[in-house]
Amino acid sequence: MDYSKPLDAALFPEDCPRCSLTRFMMWLGALSLLLLFGLYAAVRVLGWGLGETGMDDYFGFGLWITFDLAVIALGAGAFFTGLLRYILNIDELKNIVNLAAVIGFLCYTGAMLILVLDIGQPIRCWFGYWYANVHSMLTEVIFCITCYCIVLIIEYVPLVLENRQLAKSRFVSALAHNFHLIMPLFAGIGAFLSTFHQGSLGGMYGVLFGRPYAFRDGFFIWPWTFFLFILSAISSGPMFTVLVCTLMEKMSGRRLVTWDVKQLMGKIGGVMLVIYTVFKLLDTWAWATGILPRVGMTFDQMFHGMIYGKWLMAAELLFIVVPAVCLLMPSLRRNPAVFYTMLILTCVSVTLNRYLQTVQTLAVPVMPFDSWYTYAPNWAEWGACILVFAYAAIVLSLSYRYLPMFPQEASLNKDR
Repeated sequence: MDYSKPLDAALFPEDCPRCSLTRFMMWLGALSLLLLFGLYAAVRVLGWGLGETGMDDYFGFGLWITFDLAVIALGAGAFFTGLLRYILNIDELKNIVNLAAVIGFLCYTGAMLILVLDIGQPIRCWFGYWYANVHSMLTEVIFCITCYCIVLIIEYVPLVLENRQLAKSRFVSALAHNFHLIMPLFAGIGAFLSTFHQGSLGGMYGVLFGRPYAFRDGFFIWPWTFFLFILSAISSGPMFTVLVCTLMEKMSGRRLVTWDVKQLMGKIGGVMLVIYTVFKLLDTWAWATGILPRVGMTFDQMFHGMIYGKWLMAAELLFIVVPAVCLLMPSLRRNPAVFYTMLILTCVSVTLNRYLQTVQTLAVPVMPFDSWYTYAPNWAEWGACILVFAYAAIVLSLSYRYLPMFPQEASLNKDR
């Protein structure tokens, strides 16, 4: 890759060359086209209402909520990696914790963008805070996700202040240093907030007693989906962080973290995945043999045809069982092809879980006059998701180019 000195080289992290400004602007231009398409879709939805989407009275939740829940789960690498680094003091993670924080910031702010569209009447978005329904798990979600989004912004600010030119100011440098001193506090607050809103998202489905696909029995005051959502998030979040890091390495042609750090993240994620897998399999068995017969339904009634077939649940379970086994076996985990494949399968499984809990739950007929209906997201819903992707890619690209995200990068590439 051509690393001749670009015009903006003075803004780069020290000893970390970047591609030419022309190539970078071409990349941003391509992402900006996607962003404009997503903005057009957002304007249509905000201006003409949810009738612009493929959702209706039967499918009040669809692609947006699936996407929203998936990015929130995959962005959990931020709070879990921060917890491991700042609270449990696993020093090796200092080389990837910045990336985890940026990914978390992008996932959560992107999720908030989706929610603005999904509200239907954004002008009343403040109602959830002022007229809070204290009996709803969504009240806990809206307060926790808002507060944690603020925490992630606070965690992102010191990284911005460490830009090479900004850091020349004594005030900015001292401010960034003081931010780092109190980062363990925000890591602890973030872990608390994110844990509870991840769980409340799962608990929201578990209390839907009129929707047998999602309904679950309780553990203390929570349905056990509360804990399954937490476990799935903290197992897939670190893996998604490693995948993003590897993609950035492939695109930039530079090493950003060592293989040992990736292996450590994979091992931690693998341990959490084993715990999640055990409880997920127990949950599926208890649901099929206990809950469904008790509500007068059978396992076969939860599935229909190809779109809502059993193969989706089978894929979800298979894609966590296989990675759980492989990531705990050092000989397999050290094989790059196996390692990255297992990380991808885990992220796909968690996304499938959010889809099934959202769309499949609503599709299952629960009344004698109901029948199976097909939901298909239209261009406006895809456009909103593309908007979030483009926004995240642009901010991540700018962050990599101008901010010291990877402490190891200079030493790993000093001979290049």
